[in-house]
Amino acid sequence: MTTLLVASNGGHLKQLHRLCDRFEGASRPFRWVTFDTPQSRSLLDGETVDFVPFIGGRDPRNVARNVPHARRILRGGEVDTLISTGSAIALPYFTVGRSRGLRCHYIESAARIEGPSLTGRIISRLPGVNRYAQYETWAGGRWNFRGSVFDSFAGTDSPGDPLPRIRKIVVTLGTYKGTPYHRIVRRLLRILPPDAEVLWQTGATDVSSLGIDGVYAMPERELSEAMRDADVVVTHAGVGTALAAFEVGKCPVLAPRLREYGEVVDDHQLQIAEQLSQRGLAVTAAADELTLGHLEEAAARSVELAPDPPAFKLV
Repeated sequence: MTTLLVASNGGHLKQLHRLCDRFEGASRPFRWVTFDTPQSRSLLDGETVDFVPFIGGRDPRNVARNVPHARRILRGGEVDTLISTGSAIALPYFTVGRSRGLRCHYIESAARIEGPSLTGRIISRLPGVNRYAQYETWAGGRWNFRGSVFDSFAGTDSPGDPLPRIRKIVVTLGTYKGTPYHRIVRRLLRILPPDAEVLWQTGATDVSSLGIDGVYAMPERELSEAMRDADVVVTHAGVGTALAAFEVGKCPVLAPRLREYGEVVDDHQLQIAEQLSQRGLAVTAAADELTLGHLEEAAARSVELAPDPPAFKLV
């Protein structure tokens, strides 16, 4: 039998990919359902993948468009278990899956620190879906706690070492559509050493008038290699980009997007940055207050894989 792993691209997919080898109660072979992007093609290279129509936020039309795809993929009885880290892509696949009596596990994103997302609340109305929070503070009732995707990592310090010189930098701002993040780009242009080599992955942030060259998105493998080779990674406080930095040993500088500037739909990035700073995995600064010192502090630190991350036990 096969386990179907379902996730939107970006941070949702990154979390599911990081968690899948910790699952207890579901095992390979895996089959993946996600959207067709440079990230997903690179991250899932060599896996069995169904690329399906994109679903945006609050997008009932494209949720409905995915129902025939869900029926096709789940036809034949090969799949017995579905697991998703969201977001709305889970809805058509879980609806069809539960109608066929399949086991369904919904893991709320690590971005949701105070309670479930809209998708999580809708999923709660489907009978028989096992649900998991990644924070013990709001788990309870029908939401189980089995740990967090961040449990796979541990921060390390280099006390007493001189602060490194910043020569190579990766700046990655995610690929949020319609939510540019010019504040951090303008701030970095003010504080970065003039001779620094910078890779800008800017997503929806148009930098054509700022005298720099940015790319919208890069394949996962290329971005990871650039991060590994950099002195420091600077990013918004998105879960996916933070995980990408951790995986190559980097302690990133997180500058959360803010709702008041139209950079994100809510202020959950402030909470993510706080959580990761408390774990010793990141250096956090407001975009308008970012200094070269923050970059040097992050460059002097590193992140390692935790030796024995706990199993993620599925009910």
